[in-house]
Amino acid sequence: MADYDLAVIGGGINGTGIARDAAGRGLRVVLVEQNDLASATSSASSKLIHGGLRYLEHYEFGLVRAALKEREVLLRAAPHLIRPLRFVLPVNEARRSALLLRLGLLIYDWIGWRRILPGTRELDLLTDAAGAPLRRSFHHAYEYSDCFADDARLVVLNAVDAAERGATIRTRTRAVRAERGDAWRLILNARGRREEVTARVLVNAAGAWVETLTESVLRLRQKPHLRLDKGSHIVVRRLYDHDRAYILQAADGRVVFTIPFQHDFTLIGTTDQTFVGDPTAVLPTGEEIEYLCGVVNEYFRSLIGAADVVWAYAGVRSLYDDGAGKSQDVRSQDLGREYVLSLDERAGEAPLLTVYGGKITTYRRLAEDVMAKLAHFFPRTRPWTAHSALPGGDFVYDGMETLVARTQRTWPFLSAEHARRLASAYGTRVDDVLKTVKEPADFGQRFGADLTAVEVHYLMDKEWARTADDVLWRRSKLGLRFNDTQRMMLDRFMAAG
Repeated sequence: MADYDLAVIGGGINGTGIARDAAGRGLRVVLVEQNDLASATSSASSKLIHGGLRYLEHYEFGLVRAALKEREVLLRAAPHLIRPLRFVLPVNEARRSALLLRLGLLIYDWIGWRRILPGTRELDLLTDAAGAPLRRSFHHAYEYSDCFADDARLVVLNAVDAAERGATIRTRTRAVRAERGDAWRLILNARGRREEVTARVLVNAAGAWVETLTESVLRLRQKPHLRLDKGSHIVVRRLYDHDRAYILQAADGRVVFTIPFQHDFTLIGTTDQTFVGDPTAVLPTGEEIEYLCGVVNEYFRSLIGAADVVWAYAGVRSLYDDGAGKSQDVRSQDLGREYVLSLDERAGEAPLLTVYGGKITTYRRLAEDVMAKLAHFFPRTRPWTAHSALPGGDFVYDGMETLVARTQRTWPFLSAEHARRLASAYGTRVDDVLKTVKEPADFGQRFGADLTAVEVHYLMDKEWARTADDVLWRRSKLGLRFNDTQRMMLDRFMAAG
């Protein structure tokens, strides 16, 4: 008998979501990730749970509707990681008419399955606070709802939930070869050690590496369908005082977001360019940074430039290209964003399911669809994730302030900012993180910002953190507040175990 029912390769949002769903159905699951969880695309997003307002222009109504339906499902499942966010869309008649924008937002609200999020309203930018940071030439705007998410922590918590339901999570473990018989035999390299596992079904959820894995590890010849699309983001000091985001229409027809980020910063993105090359070596270019600054400067009174950027990152989205449009002539932004699941079944051989595309917003539905596609291999299993909280998310969607207040009452020596950060990262599991803390000395070593040894040990023990970058950029965004000396001190501490 095979060691596992299901093996998943890829520790991004799709892979961990599939592992969680399958483990919750009682299947024996192993997930293999060559680096840290969320170490690539899934930590390099715009960090939005949204329908994709601009996809309406490409008539992708099914994709937008499905994504909008997921917003409140995920908000209820992880209210510590996901929060409602209002977006201000200034009217720029040179780009899109007010009538067209209003029509698009009416459709967005109509198909949005809203129970929690408020609908669209009009703003007078001459009197509303949203107009204060904008150039005086913008007089009118619309405001609508979507959600903001901590993308990397969402990945990690799906892996935590999968593990607690029995899945085996193998980070920093590379699948180097896969042999196909009546079961899959995977040869793994785990930090230099060779291991083997077997599984009845294999899921290739390697994202930007999905076809590389197919060719080099699975040794299968398939028609290429993968189109890589690079998106770059920048972070600058806070551009304005209120808590709303802006969606800005660029001259090339795209949109750029400015989003309140980590209290003191503004996140700006994204670009959209076809990418060719190694996805591990993707960085924002000077041209992309100038582009993002230029769009912001067209709308905001305070000008920004490359010197104002405190952090820049890029990720590679994997898009499915069916070849129907002579792909080299088709812009990445014009390709569909819907995911595609390809099931390879052969008589007498173990099946392979390959995942193309996907968005953070629709990862849970993608995982359900994967299990539905494999239902004839795993009968008597049922969907369950639509009404199940992620770890730490077992409180009401609007209960964040109550949780922060309780955290401060329980540990009165926490600063308000520290209590809020911990509650926002761990939800109700802040109790587990701080269970040994009775007085300030119990926090142990302090590394910088408000990061302490107690939290680092928890991340190492429960969330697979192994390096300073795992903690500072994926389990948190404290890297924005750390210097090189503090980062090296943290690395040494973690290396010592």
